[in-house]
Formats: sequence, structure tokens, C-alpha cells
Amino acid sequence: MLRFKYALLLPIAIFSAVFCVAQSGRWSEQQANQWYAKQPLLAGSDYIPTDAINQLEMWQAATFDPQEIDRELGWAEGLGMNTMRVFLHDLLWQQDAPGFRQRIDTFLTIAAKHHIRPIFVLFDSVWDPNPVLGPQHPPIPGVHNSGWVQSPGAKALADPGQYQRLKVYVVGVVSAFGKDPRVLAWDLWNEPDNTNDEAYGKVELKDKEKYVAALLPQVFEWARSAQPMQPLTAGVWWGDWSKPEKLDAIPRIELEQSDIMTFHNYGWPEEFEQAVKSLRGYHRPIICTEFMARGRGSTFDTILPIAKRMHVGAINWGLVAGKTQTYLPWDSWQRPYVNEPPAVWHHEIFHRDGRPYRERELEIIREFTGKAAPTN
Repeated sequence: MLRFKYALLLPIAIFSAVFCVAQSGRWSEQQANQWYAKQPLLAGSDYIPTDAINQLEMWQAATFDPQEIDRELGWAEGLGMNTMRVFLHDLLWQQDAPGFRQRIDTFLTIAAKHHIRPIFVLFDSVWDPNPVLGPQHPPIPGVHNSGWVQSPGAKALADPGQYQRLKVYVVGVVSAFGKDPRVLAWDLWNEPDNTNDEAYGKVELKDKEKYVAALLPQVFEWARSAQPMQPLTAGVWWGDWSKPEKLDAIPRIELEQSDIMTFHNYGWPEEFEQAVKSLRGYHRPIICTEFMARGRGSTFDTILPIAKRMHVGAINWGLVAGKTQTYLPWDSWQRPYVNEPPAVWHHEIFHRDGRPYRERELEIIREFTGKAAPTN
């Protein structure tokens, strides 16, 4: 996703105690660690089908494509991947809750066939703040993630009158699948304090972070009211997480409310390792739910050995290069890659036809997952 806030995570000593008073219903450290002990070493991608430009196009009835999903998750299974991080959208529930629920069930059936248990993302603060149902526009040539949309959109986020609708969505989805063993976890809000400064800053909601800070705790409460058997989380992605006094309001909410610790890191391996160390002080399982930006030093070669040594789940952005065009760098918003391709792919593992971007990367991923290479 978009990265324009950066802060170096300074070396810190791991502190000894969880700093917050847990909300009723939050898993204890023991519960969280017992859950994690039952999981394999988690590996996967942030997934959207090749022919979908955003969450709406992935899930709407007219463009939902089980055959494409089956084919692409088969490629992931071949790497030993056991999870995918998959984005939902509140407007889909408003549009057709029974149909959306059925398509989620179909997706889970396909994923289970390939031994993959997804993490579902309910809300997202990144990219276009004005989502619209129906046919989605084609990709902007040469631009990274030119059609991804926020959930909730700016109008809904700024309107408390719509919060009941958002509650119905959260409770409805989590109630429907919160006791389904095919689901691994719930990621309630992707990068909630991302303000999209260089892509959509001019049309973003004023004081967006204020609205998010007020709504995010409610989202945790709504999800917990459905009593899911899976853990809840919201991943931190910038700043210094080592001590409570260093946290801004939204990262504090994320770390105080999450059952398991999740984070994003697209930096050099030293930065990735320090991020993990800074989260170990919370004494909960740790999963990196976004990494791998080749041009910035975050690669499978450098990150997966650290994740394995530190027993951290690793989910990279992007499985197959498609309409999201996230194989293009973030700077394509300022300099579209229309005349020449980037020197290296930013994200993604496979071309549309299943050919790998780098064969060696497949070997590295299989080494991480313990998956044997094909014999043919």
C-alpha cells in the first residue's frame, strides 16, 4: 500500500510488560500465544485477482471470478503459502449482503481447497477516498494502484449517521464467518492513519485521523460482539512502537486493542528486524502483514530468513501482476511508467500467465514454508 510517512525505529530494549488495560473481550497474552503455537509458520500474500482493480471489482457479482481465484491460489499453494490477506468493503454489504456473504463463502471454499486460510481486512484508509459501486474505471497507465478505494469512504467516515450501517457490516461479516475454521484472523482496519498525502491529499477528508481515532475502538467493540474464535488485529505501519509514551493516538489504539501484533515494513532488513524487536515487548504473536518492495531493500532474500529466525509470519504485498499495477513503484504517481518499465518490479511474484518474476524467489519462499519444489 501507500507509504509516505516514514520514521526510523530506533534500537530499544524490549520492555517487560504489556502497557495497556485490556478491553473486555480482548484475548489474554496466554490465549494469543496458545493460538499462535497451533499455527504453522504463516506465509502468504496480500491478494487480489489479476483482473480486479480494487476490492469492489473483486467481489461484485458481475466481476467475481472463482475460476481465476482458483488458478491463482493454486500458484500460491505451490509455494507452500498457507494464508492470504484479503480486503472486503462495507459498500458490498450494503449493496447485497446475502450475495456478498455467499461469494465470501465461495472464496473460502476455494482457499481451503488450496490449504489457505485468509486474513480478512474490513476497513482501509488507503488510496481513493470516494468509492463508488458498479463498474470500476480502468487502470491509469503506468500508475501504481490507481483504482484502489477506501472503506469507509470519506463521506461515510465523516457522517456518524452512517455508523450504524458500518456496524451492521462488521457484525454481519464477523458473525457469518467468525466461527469458520477456514478464516485465520480479522484485520479490522488497514493503515487507519494513512492520509494519502501525495496521491489523494487534495481530496482527502479534513481531520481524517480524528474521525478514525473515534471510530476504530468502536470497530473493535463491534467485531468482538460477534464473539469470533479468530484473533482481531489492526496493524501499525509507521513510528516508534517501543514505549507507550512514544505512540500517537491511533497506533496506541491498535496496539492496545489487538489480540495479535501485526505490522507493515517495506524497509531494509535491519529496519524489519528492529520493528519485530520493538513489538516483542507486547508478549503477543507477531505477523508482518505487508512487506517486499524490491527497490527499497525489502526482498524475499533479505526478509524471510529474519522472519523465520524470529518466528514471525510474513505476508508480502502482491501475488500476481494485474490491474492494480502494484509491480510499479509508488513514485509512479509523480512519474508514470508509460514509456519504459521500472528497473525492478516493486511488488508481485507472478506474471499474469503464472511465470515467476524471479525463479530464485520461488525457491526462497519454498525454503521458508518447507514446501518441496515440483519434480516435473
